Amino acid sequence: MPKQPVHTEAAPQAIGTYSQAIRCGATVYLSGQIGLDPASMQLVEGVEAQVHRVFQNLAAVAAAAGGSLDHVVRLTVYLTDLAHFARVNEIMAGYFNRPYPARAALGVASLPRGALVEMDAIMYLE
Repeated sequence: MPKQPVHTEAAPQAIGTYSQAIRCGATVYLSGQIGLDPASMQLVEGVEAQVHRVFQNLAAVAAAAGGSLDHVVRLTVYLTDLAHFARVNEIMAGYFNRPYPARAALGVASLPRGALVEMDAIMYLE
């Protein structure tokens, strides 16, 4: 099964050797997104703004692949401070519908560009 790259100008351009997402059949693997504004390629200020921007970036890539956040079956959240986990949950409820995707949350020492949060996802398109 050939892999197909997914690209959109509505999400930040890759800042390394990766694709925004790769589609393989009905499964789409969305690369990690940090709170970069796609127009300026600058990190937005504050953890809440970054969480919202991450979900917006993931939604843009999901749309470019022909889906939406409702098609996400797996989400991984990386936080530099797990004290922000409750706020991530609150914000996430505004972007996802039940049933929520399976999820893992990890505390990490640092993220690219000094981001406070990063998320990647797996999406299934029936």
